[in-house]
Amino acid sequence: MTARRAAVFLDRDGTINEEVDFVRTPAELVLIPGAAAAVRRLNDAGLVTCVISNQSGVARGFYTEAELVGIHAKLERDLAEAGGRIDRIYYCPHHPTKGLPPYDVVCECRKPAPGMLLTGAREFDVDLSRSFVVGDRDVDIQVGKAVGAYAILVLTGYGRKTREEIAGTDIVPDFVASDLADAVMHILQKYDHR
Repeated sequence: MTARRAAVFLDRDGTINEEVDFVRTPAELVLIPGAAAAVRRLNDAGLVTCVISNQSGVARGFYTEAELVGIHAKLERDLAEAGGRIDRIYYCPHHPTKGLPPYDVVCECRKPAPGMLLTGAREFDVDLSRSFVVGDRDVDIQVGKAVGAYAILVLTGYGRKTREEIAGTDIVPDFVASDLADAVMHILQKYDHR
């Protein structure tokens, strides 16, 4: 029997692109240096590569889901220029307390809830215990741990602040990377090719 696939689930803002406190237009999405090449390395290694992103800006009325499609198209174009590819972009448009109807709900997709990871695992036949979650927030580490994935904190975006905030708590990343390129180098060393 063939082992199910491994995947890398990447947070978006602060991990792949610069953190600007809600990317509201395609023009505001700027890749972190080295991120596109890092995504390409994951692709070259045969790892399913997905984005998992809380996008409460939809719930808050900052942009619509249709406008978010344009932002994600820009992300995919920018990555493609360096030969990188995202297999699927999962996002949560909800916020339980700061949202406008119909997005003002408690859901299973908003990190640290595992909904986006579970959907990705189902759609790509992924073994989450062989997979990786990379992000700059405590919720990225929490969601990775919740499904048994290897959780990596990057120090870009909110990462440095997050590292200080989680120090001494039970939120412990498996690895701390300076940026996505460093995280990918570590992933490729750890990746079980079975």
